[in-house]
Amino acid sequence: MTAHSDQAITTPPRAPSPVHGFGTLAVHAGSPHDPATGAVIEAISLSTTFEQTAVGQPIGQFEYSRSSNPNRANFETMVAALEHAKYALAFSSGSATTATILQSLAAGSHVISVSDVYGGTHRYFTQVAKAHGVKVTFTPEIEVDIRDHITEATKLVWIETPSNPTLRLVDIRAVVTQAHKHGILVVVDNTFLSPYVQNPLDHGADIVVHSVTKYINGHSDVVMGVAAFNSDELHKRLSFLQNAIGAIPSAFDSWLAHRGAKTLHLRAREATTNATAVAHALEASPYVIAVNYPGLDSHPHRAIAKKQHRNGMGGGMLSFRIRGGHAAAERFCQLTKIFTLAESLGGVESLVEVPSSMTHAGIPKDQREAVGVFDDLVRISCGVEDAEDLEKDVLQALELAVAETTTTAKLGNGTNGVNGTANGQH
Repeated sequence: MTAHSDQAITTPPRAPSPVHGFGTLAVHAGSPHDPATGAVIEAISLSTTFEQTAVGQPIGQFEYSRSSNPNRANFETMVAALEHAKYALAFSSGSATTATILQSLAAGSHVISVSDVYGGTHRYFTQVAKAHGVKVTFTPEIEVDIRDHITEATKLVWIETPSNPTLRLVDIRAVVTQAHKHGILVVVDNTFLSPYVQNPLDHGADIVVHSVTKYINGHSDVVMGVAAFNSDELHKRLSFLQNAIGAIPSAFDSWLAHRGAKTLHLRAREATTNATAVAHALEASPYVIAVNYPGLDSHPHRAIAKKQHRNGMGGGMLSFRIRGGHAAAERFCQLTKIFTLAESLGGVESLVEVPSSMTHAGIPKDQREAVGVFDDLVRISCGVEDAEDLEKDVLQALELAVAETTTTAKLGNGTNGVNGTANGQH
């Protein structure tokens, strides 16, 4: 490790504590009433350009919608309030948010990242960032060995907590303390929990990012991303890139995401209630090898959840390993009746998927398994349906999937007839 502690940075002060509670902010932040009509819900501003009273003198704060748009500005104001941030910037996707932050680094920069990141983040780090001269080092135990990976070129630490899809937690404050000693910024991907459950900036992080597509929008009808932070310098740098690169969301998407976020606190609470019920049912099942859910006392990082999450909530995401291998995992996803087999998460509907073949298929198998993403791992996103119905659905699918794959195995994996089509080949 090459230390550069003379470049130590001070954690930027957080935005002033909100006067109102989360639900009140979700409904009202960035939601001014229309002064002309009295409309309590903002109009969708589809105009790409805005009138100027003289050359270089726009009537209001808007000139051109790539640079700024009323709907996007209102959405950003709301997210900043929910994440206890001074600023927020919205992008066309979570991946565009990641790309813009990485583009802010000079060629030759070094990034340290947790190993079990979202597949799209891993893809960008290993295939795109490398092309513009940014090197990324992955570590499975970032709190333990971050100092071993820091070099003079290290500019950024990237954390997902909980991680996707193994739900490992990272002590944000512990990582921030080490990184800031060496002048290194810390980014936390908070997609899996949402601002309602966790606020990384309160634990010292410099930037918090979200795939808005997931919990913030919450209705599976918008692809969008956002970054929030307190630093004036970061705002200057990232807002420049937001405009220069132009990976911005449409006015309609900004409006939809803003509307979705108004019920975030209600959805996040219900999703946590449902995930907790499903996790307990899975943990008690003989058909399950292991359950990953930060709301369970058996979770290895439960103490971190109690410290970092609102009321120790586990969130709406969990994963588990099913007996019977990859074939049982695939069959389980086909046998659920309420859970839909699909990628993504955080919507009002419950979803299920097999990460090794879907969201994380692009990560080499040895790297996947090193962080617990085995072929028999199933990821679940609990929506806002009734907990009892979700619990019953999971248990019936478990029993059938394991029974079917056990029978197939006893028949010699079915080398003839119907069973000759091996599971997991699509």
